[in-house]
Amino acid sequence: MTTQDTPRAVVLVSGGMDSAVTLAIARARGFRCHALSVAYGQRHSSELVAAARIAADLGAIEHKTVAVDLRSIGGSALTADIEVPEQGGAGIPITYVPARNTIMLSIALGWAEVLGAADVFCGVNAVDYSGYPDCRPEFVAAFEVLANLATKSGVEGTRLRVHAPLIHLSKADIAREGARLGVDFARTVSCYQADVDGRACGHCDACRLRAAGFAAAGLVDPTRYR
Repeated sequence: MTTQDTPRAVVLVSGGMDSAVTLAIARARGFRCHALSVAYGQRHSSELVAAARIAADLGAIEHKTVAVDLRSIGGSALTADIEVPEQGGAGIPITYVPARNTIMLSIALGWAEVLGAADVFCGVNAVDYSGYPDCRPEFVAAFEVLANLATKSGVEGTRLRVHAPLIHLSKADIAREGARLGVDFARTVSCYQADVDGRACGHCDACRLRAAGFAAAGLVDPTRYR
């Protein structure tokens, strides 16, 4: 198979460990990967800087960042002046960003159509996560149905696929898979309130889940903490 015949995929890359492993998996499956990040008004830009690093490190053929102003509607500790909690409570936490994954996948789907790609990858996870409704298998399956109903590509017979290769993995499993595929986790930023240098707080849900994953996997935690 020539390079030109290799299938393309759009891969959502946030800058965190999950999306880095997702990009590595997509590459390992033989896709030519177009990395997509979304500047949605999140609390810091260091994760977007990390996303560019990861895309280059893991061989994406290009990396694009699209801006969407979710801060203008707020409703989340990540897009409004609401304190990031250090402990997850009952129910869906305030760090949930309304419709974020739906919006990101929609942008990825649009770019996939332009590129002539039939595959979109995202790093959502339904095991060690914070209870977000748009990280569940049901959401991914429903979005794939929508993708095939709402696009020119789908209507004209191209079967569009939404891949969520981490959906049933624990954080420890994700850490192990990333290590196997050569992901440099020190280059990633997962913290909800990382500083301008990408150093993590060590206290938010994202930090605690990440640290627990490395510990359970028996791997050294390469996270830079402030």
